[in-house]
Amino acid sequence: MPDVTDDALRLLAADAEDPIEIAIEGSLRPRSLDEYIGQREVKANLGVLLSAARARDEAADHVLLFGPPGLGKTTLATIIARELGVNVRYTSGPAIERPGDLAAVLTSLDERDVLFIDEIHRLNHAVEEVLYPAMEDYALDVMIGKGPSARSLRLTLKPFTVVGATTRAGRISSPLRDRFGATYRLDFYTETELTEIVERSARILGVEIDPGAAAAIARRGRGTPRIVNRLLKRVRDHAEVHGDGRVDELTATDAMRLLEIDDEGLDSTDRKLLAAIVQKFGSGPVGVAALAAVLSEEVETIEDVYEPFLLRLGFLDRTPQGRIATDLARAHLAGLGYEIPPARRAEPDMSSLWLDEPGAGNR
Repeated sequence: MPDVTDDALRLLAADAEDPIEIAIEGSLRPRSLDEYIGQREVKANLGVLLSAARARDEAADHVLLFGPPGLGKTTLATIIARELGVNVRYTSGPAIERPGDLAAVLTSLDERDVLFIDEIHRLNHAVEEVLYPAMEDYALDVMIGKGPSARSLRLTLKPFTVVGATTRAGRISSPLRDRFGATYRLDFYTETELTEIVERSARILGVEIDPGAAAAIARRGRGTPRIVNRLLKRVRDHAEVHGDGRVDELTATDAMRLLEIDDEGLDSTDRKLLAAIVQKFGSGPVGVAALAAVLSEEVETIEDVYEPFLLRLGFLDRTPQGRIATDLARAHLAGLGYEIPPARRAEPDMSSLWLDEPGAGNR
C-alpha cells in the first residue's frame, strides 16, 4: 500500500483530488458572494457584473477565472449560477474530446444557464472552433454530409454563460481569450483570510477550535483554502483520536508534526528538494534535469508542484545557470537539524544566458 506522502496524495498539493475529500469539501464551499472569503476585488467586480445581468434579465457575460489550483475557481462558478438563479453544468477541457461532445452539452443548456469548463486551456483546436460562434453569437454550426454534397447548418442556441477556469492562462489561445467579457485572476490568500476560512469550516464540521489553532493551520496553508480545509480535517482526526475532540494550538502543532509539516508549511518532499540542492550540489546552481534525476521525479513535477511555493517563500531562486537554494533555505534546514555544507558559488566568469543575445551586454 503506498505511503500517504506519495506525490499523488500529497497533503499539501493544492491540485490533489480524492473523491471522498471532494464530497466532504463540497459542504464547506460558500454558497454566495457574501459567504465567500477573500479575493475582494474579484468579488466586487463580479458582484457588479451579476447584478447588471439580473437587472437586464439576460445571460451574464462569459467569465474567465485563472490562477493557481485550490483558490476557489469552481466555487466561484457555482456562486455565479446561484446569484443568477440558474443551473450550472460542469465539464472540463479534456472531457470534451470531439465537437459533437460540445454540441451535445450546449444544446442541453436552458436559457441563461452557466457552463463551467475547467482546464479550458486543454480544449483541442476543433472543439475551440465550435465554441467561438457559440460564445459570440449563441449559434452552433453543424456540417451535414461529406464531400461535395456537404452543407453547413446553423442552429440557434439559448443565451448562456461560459465560466472558464485555468491554471495556465498563457496556454489559452488569443481568439478564445478575447471572447470572454470578464477576466479575473485569483491570488493566494493572506493568513488572516485563511484563518477565517478555517474557523468557518470548523463551525460547519462541528469542530471546537481555538483561535491559536486556526492561525497555526492557516500559517501552514500555502495561501490556499483547499489545503487549509484538508489540514483542518486531519487535525480534527488527531484531536478525536488522541484527545477530547477539541482543537487547541498544541494539538494542531502536534498533528502537523506527525504529518511532517514544519512551521513554514513545507512537507517532507519540499525539504528533500531543498536538501538535495544544499547537500548534493553545494546550494547550487543546479539544472532542474539533474535535480529531477537525483529525486527520481519528473521535471514537470518539480516545476509545477514543488517550486512555486519555495520560490514564493524565497527559499529557491531560478537563474540562467540553474536552481539555487537561498540563505533563507539554508537557515531553515539548519534549524531543522540538517547538515549544511559550504555554499558553492557560481564562477565569476560564468556567462549569463541573457548575454547570449547579440547586443545584450549593452542593455
